[in-house]
Formats: sequence, C-alpha cells, structure tokens
Amino acid sequence: MDKEQMKSKIMEQLEEVNDPELNIDIVNLGLVYDIDINEENNVKITMTLTAMGCPLAGMINGLVEDAVRRVDGVNEIEVDIVWNPPWDKNRMSRYAKIALGVPD
Repeated sequence: MDKEQMKSKIMEQLEEVNDPELNIDIVNLGLVYDIDINEENNVKITMTLTAMGCPLAGMINGLVEDAVRRVDGVNEIEVDIVWNPPWDKNRMSRYAKIALGVPD
C-alpha cells in the first residue's frame, strides 16, 4: 500500500472517532489538520480539539491511536494536539454544520 492509500485508510478510520461531547466525528468537525507518514510507516496525526483544556483530550487521543492502529502496515503512532491554528466552526464540513444546527 502506498502512502496516499494509507493516508486515505487512516482518514476513513478517523471518521469513526466521534467527539464525545458533540457526537460528530473528528474529521467532519475539522479537527484533523494533517497526517504525516514517514518511510518506516510511522504515523503522526496533527489535530486540535474544539476547546483548550478539554477534559476528554486523553480519551480522544486514545481513540485516535486505536483507529489508526486498525490500518494495516502502520508502525508507531503519534498524536500531536496543537492549538495553532485555532479551531473554529468554519473548519466543519457541511454535514457537521447541519447536524449541529450551525449556520453556513
């Protein structure tokens, strides 16, 4: 599997990870900023959360690692939670905006 295929499979798995408070997946919420795969198939997920100091950060981190681990060929996994750029509702997909009643 090449890196683009692996990245696509990882993104599919991340669509199964819901933000526990909003009950929408982290991909449609726009929380996943980047997926980097190196030559050894070590994966670094750069993402954010909807709010700084989120009490569920550790749980979400674990769910992300579990999801990525389901993709064949992945070795080590690093989840890097960043605050810059800050998340805002404009990063959400149309689906997430409709589900949460957020105007476009």
